[in-house]
Amino acid sequence: MNILFMGPPGAGKGTQAQKIASLHGIPHISTGDVFRHNMKQGTPLGLQVKSYVDNGLLVPDELTNALIRDRLGEADCAKGFILDGYPRTTAQAEELDRVLAAMNRKVDAVINLVVDRNLLLARLTGRRVCRSCGTSYHILFNPPKQDGVCDKCSGELYQREDDTEEKVGTRLDEYEKKNRSVA
Repeated sequence: MNILFMGPPGAGKGTQAQKIASLHGIPHISTGDVFRHNMKQGTPLGLQVKSYVDNGLLVPDELTNALIRDRLGEADCAKGFILDGYPRTTAQAEELDRVLAAMNRKVDAVINLVVDRNLLLARLTGRRVCRSCGTSYHILFNPPKQDGVCDKCSGELYQREDDTEEKVGTRLDEYEKKNRSVA
């Protein structure tokens, strides 16, 4: 089962994709997670990604395609996968078609989430993440019991650099501009 979750940043793709991936025993592949993993590991591609992410810009197609192509070739994707946030452009969709054709596979379903821009802004700027265990919270919709402290491990909660109002606005503008032809 190969599924694509489409929609703007903050639409809930990751939340829904994780639930379905867990139910079916296939990996949930978030482009954001792939980017962050490569940045944290300091890979050559990760260092390139960092400059775009830090400025609230979408990562260029060639770089995104290379990272996703590598990820889909990993053993845990043999029985299927859920792609979250990819493809976002026509060029990415065409590359995904080429990659899947080479693997003798196809996309089985596409789910496109549509959410009001003001709600997206509120969702993204209110996100907080635990530095220790990675648990996500939201200051309005899912606050921790104690402000700034993770309920699970007592780690420090922080706002991602790309979740400021200015950078979120830039990401949503970029998404709208580049994604119209794919959705």
